Amino acid sequence: MTNQTVYPKTAVFLIFLVGFLISCPFFLPTYWTFILGEILIMVLFAMSFNLLLGYSGLLSFGQAGFFGVGSYTAALLILKGWQSLSLIMLAGIFSAALAAAVIGYLCVRRDEIYFAMITLGFGMMLFTIAHNWIELTGGSDGLPLAVIPSLRLPGLELSLFDPRNMYLFILAVVLAGIFILWRLVRSPFGLILTAVRENKERLAFVGADVRLVRLTAFTIAGGLAGLSGALFCLFNSMATPDFMHWSYSAKPVLMTILGGSEIFLGPAFGAAVFFLLEQAITTMTDNWMIFLGGILIPVVIFFPRGILGTIVKYFDRRREAGRQ
Repeated sequence: MTNQTVYPKTAVFLIFLVGFLISCPFFLPTYWTFILGEILIMVLFAMSFNLLLGYSGLLSFGQAGFFGVGSYTAALLILKGWQSLSLIMLAGIFSAALAAAVIGYLCVRRDEIYFAMITLGFGMMLFTIAHNWIELTGGSDGLPLAVIPSLRLPGLELSLFDPRNMYLFILAVVLAGIFILWRLVRSPFGLILTAVRENKERLAFVGADVRLVRLTAFTIAGGLAGLSGALFCLFNSMATPDFMHWSYSAKPVLMTILGGSEIFLGPAFGAAVFFLLEQAITTMTDNWMIFLGGILIPVVIFFPRGILGTIVKYFDRRREAGRQ
């Protein structure tokens, strides 16, 4: 499977995967339902980040800032009495996208390590604002939520304090976000993004506005990171400055490296591997990051395209060899 092609077998597998994910809360213990819900949120976060790294060639260390903006937007609106989850989610997207547009306007003028460092700086500025603006954000204590709006459907009202309902709501939102990303990268705009990654000078030579393309991608990625943050706020019943710290921005980077940035579902695979490794290692030691680092080193050496990316590339080569 490539970024532009979906084989019939892959489509069938994805249908079964979605069906399996829908059925999970009906047979999994509550603890693992919570873990899977958090994985799904991080899947969307990592895949929104990969719109920059995998498709635009931009390494951002500030995505947690937009994740936190979406989270705080959701928390503040809920504390003000908003009851519509759809409006809260849209507000999280809009606020994060607006912040990304402003910051991105200043960042996309630079490339490579300079771009990464500027995004890191802006991300830490957002963290500092959230940490120090105690009257609005609660400072280091964050904004705990005693009440979460219920999910209202025609003739039905579901409490999100029920782990099963929360999981299914997260799954529905994440699948919608992934579908938007999939349509985006398969559109003409997605091809332009890839062209920017491969040779931005040549694209500029034929008349394309490289900065505008990058800014658009940065804004969309920020908006979807904000959606992830709004979901995480509901999931944790709070928003804290920790969501905006630079170390949180490292999570989608690690997930993308694990899964593979050159394949659409690579970051999703990486997010699942990351959290399952975390759960397995933390049962044995608190120093799980040391062991995760020890795992990442051979992954980078022996799986340069990421685990899923390397596996898919291997089967693609075998398929091409069989046709010859």
